[in-house]
Amino acid sequence: MSGRLERLRPSWTYSLRWKIALTIAAVSCAVAAILGVLVHNVLTRQRVEEVRKEARQRLDSALKDFSYGMQGAATGRTGQIDEPRLPEPLRELVKAGDRGVMVGDLDNKPVMWAAAPAGGHVLALYVPYEDTRDHLRQMDTAILGSAVLAAGSMALAGTYIAGRISRRLAATAAVARQITEGDLHARTGIAAGGKGAEHDAVKAVGVALDSMAQSLQQRLESEKRFTADVAHELRTPLTGMLAAAGLLPEGRPREMINDRLGALHTLTEDLLEISRLDAGVEKPELAEVELGSLVHRAVLATGLACEVHVVRDAHVRTDRRRLDRIIANLVVNAHRHGAPPVSVRVDGPVLDFRDHGPGYPAELIDDGPQRFRTGDPGRGKGQGLGLTIVMGQAHVLGIDVQFSNHPQGGARTTLHLPTKPRP
Repeated sequence: MSGRLERLRPSWTYSLRWKIALTIAAVSCAVAAILGVLVHNVLTRQRVEEVRKEARQRLDSALKDFSYGMQGAATGRTGQIDEPRLPEPLRELVKAGDRGVMVGDLDNKPVMWAAAPAGGHVLALYVPYEDTRDHLRQMDTAILGSAVLAAGSMALAGTYIAGRISRRLAATAAVARQITEGDLHARTGIAAGGKGAEHDAVKAVGVALDSMAQSLQQRLESEKRFTADVAHELRTPLTGMLAAAGLLPEGRPREMINDRLGALHTLTEDLLEISRLDAGVEKPELAEVELGSLVHRAVLATGLACEVHVVRDAHVRTDRRRLDRIIANLVVNAHRHGAPPVSVRVDGPVLDFRDHGPGYPAELIDDGPQRFRTGDPGRGKGQGLGLTIVMGQAHVLGIDVQFSNHPQGGARTTLHLPTKPRP
């Protein structure tokens, strides 16, 4: 229904693309961070353990020299007795009778201290740790750089993959919009089958959309052909019946027959008009018209009571005959399924029709007029073909039609005529 169908916008595809890309980037960063921490811990523990092992070996050698009475060799070559620069925690540990190894500072340089009790004294030595610390820092830098490079590569790959997915979804959404607007020949061009087709969700959506469009197109074309054939076949016998009815003598029977034949003739003409509108072959003959006077003449031609209020007149470029048909159908529908008084308000290129009946049913407001749906006129349920023709002619002229109910009661139909000629 014109004016009520919400157009899908492709902005969601960009959001989807960036959501997928950011998700992949976040997962890649998390994996790289976890792996980096694990590698850092393993390599650091391995490297530090190597330095500790070296420090313990030197400490064992110094203790052996000290136990053999080579105190001078122990203190001069491999260790020191009661080293004053030994870290206090390690000194307390040795005084308690244990040996230990720890990283500390010596002359503002990192070293690996090793100490053990030796004959009531503390034998201590150190191994340079600066090269090890520099090596660990270089290793951390390399791990961080590799993690950033890997995460960046995965983010780029994720952006590319997400872009492909979003583009395919955007193309499918564009085809869905074309089908919604009436182009049943639109197709995504995605063929069913192929390697991995059963696992490609986007392809499955495209194939399902193409299948739906094809099935819908076939059904609508079948309905159009049926409507046109029925109307065409009824026209010939109806013409003969009208001619035969003219030969009947004057009286009530003749009036009743002519009335029913007239209704049947109107229905046949409406069906033919709908079939032409459905076929999409109708072309408007545009001309500049004064809207206020056109509405007055169209309402007067119906022979029904209808008030016309011109708040602001306007000149529009439209097809006079088709606009007359729209106005007449709305006025007739208001009298047939609504209640008087019926009024038309002209405010520039906007026409506002209103009656004082029970109003439009909710399904008409939500879904638009459906052909051949009729019901209790007293409850406003009848629709027939009049509103269907209104929608078809409005589509040809590019008029936006909105159905609603007035807050104070009654059905309301608003026409927004284009201010520029429809291309």
